[in-house]
Amino acid sequence: MLDVNDLDRTDLRLLAELQKDASLSNLELADKVGLSPTPCARRVKRLVTEGFIERQVAILNPERLGYDLTAHVSISMDRHTPDRFENFEAEIATYDEVIDCSVVTGQSADYLLRVVVKDMKHFEAVLLGKLTRIPGVTGVHSSFVLRKVINRTEIPLG
Repeated sequence: MLDVNDLDRTDLRLLAELQKDASLSNLELADKVGLSPTPCARRVKRLVTEGFIERQVAILNPERLGYDLTAHVSISMDRHTPDRFENFEAEIATYDEVIDCSVVTGQSADYLLRVVVKDMKHFEAVLLGKLTRIPGVTGVHSSFVLRKVINRTEIPLG
């Protein structure tokens, strides 16, 4: 199994280019990093197999799709037991509006969610119809995004 120290300059360039635009053809990618197509494809396959590339996706514009409101929602749980957390995580994974969920420390919340919805009425339905009904949820605090200042998907490769 490779670790980050096993990656060479070409591997890092491949990762950087794919982070910018995963829709590049193998030929275009090979040209950008100075490889011929076959070794380029082999390296990319290795990066996928070794887990450096989890998946390749299209990043959609939520506003163009009618999702005009993003909320950061802090969730507090009543008990910190494995079964309580497993049940919460299984339930929250079924909610399409929740696009990110993390267990957090350093604040009164146990989870931090990022939720995208069409409007405040939609948010109310998610909040009251879903989130507050999950067994064990004792506190919910919501903050709404007014404007995104930085919205990166790229991991720094230094």
